[in-house]
Amino acid sequence: MTAPESSPPEEKPGVLDRLRARMPWFDHVMRAQQRYNDSKGDFYAAGITYFTIFALFPLLMVGFSIGGFVLAGQPELLDDLETRVRSSVSGELGQQLVQLMDSAIASRTSVGVIGLLTAAWAGLGWMANLREALSQMWGLFRDETPGFLKTKLSDLVALLSAFVAIAVTVALSALSNKSVMKNLFELIGLEETKLLSVLFRVASILVSVLVSWMFFTLVIARLPRESVGFRSSMRAGLLAAVAFEVFKMVGAVYLRSVVNGPAGATFGPVLGLMVFAYITARLILFSTAWAATASENMVEAPIPAPGPAVIRNRIITRPGLAPWQAGVAAAAGALGALSFSRRRDR
Repeated sequence: MTAPESSPPEEKPGVLDRLRARMPWFDHVMRAQQRYNDSKGDFYAAGITYFTIFALFPLLMVGFSIGGFVLAGQPELLDDLETRVRSSVSGELGQQLVQLMDSAIASRTSVGVIGLLTAAWAGLGWMANLREALSQMWGLFRDETPGFLKTKLSDLVALLSAFVAIAVTVALSALSNKSVMKNLFELIGLEETKLLSVLFRVASILVSVLVSWMFFTLVIARLPRESVGFRSSMRAGLLAAVAFEVFKMVGAVYLRSVVNGPAGATFGPVLGLMVFAYITARLILFSTAWAATASENMVEAPIPAPGPAVIRNRIITRPGLAPWQAGVAAAAGALGALSFSRRRDR
């Protein structure tokens, strides 16, 4: 008797699988990370960082142009500034700086126009990259893309809205400054103590998180090219706001430790700005992927219908018997019939 065949042993789930089955929040994080990787999140974050840094230069040109108009309209302020430059930098170098300032003020109109046009072009590229990245994180794939002009107009409206939102965010973020909080408490009539210092710090962090929460929620929910769920975007915005506040604290410590040396003072702010833009972009995209992989937003992927069946007829030709093969077969048949007849006669 043969022993019955034993069934193969079942494979045990790995550590990550057991953790995902035990902790739903960890499973959600892993789904978000998978969505982020599948949608090329790092690639889009690098593109957003490039356009962010590139857009700073035309914005600086616009800033110089605005400063030129202000100084040209206030000769007393211009004279005071030139006097300060000559007193700070003596000799020929100070005179060259004054001449450079005068030439910049004289060309303020052309600098402003070129800066505005370049900033608009770079801003549209930044907005198009950001909106496409957010749409990819949400898993929004459009069958039909709108025309070029319609897309650019939509990106321009989104860019202006984002600029207003950033301006409001920066204005509200001023309330999170510790000195502003201190002035507010002084207006109430409270003197600064150790306990109030802690309260200042906690209140500034809470205000900063609240402002960032509003901004990130608007980015995640309103900038994708298709409508998405606002409830999931609010939770993702809160996650991004808390992580962003922690990142700002760590980044402040990093900058203080880097800019001490001469090389750090020269390249530290630029590198810090690049790292800040890249980490912020990754944070926004991962939070969007986290919102997109929430349980209420997860839908079963449609199963495509099988393709049409293709019937291919094959004609197989086999060669016939050769003459000598036919003769051998006929002789064998004749011998068989003859032997059979002899046995029958006996």
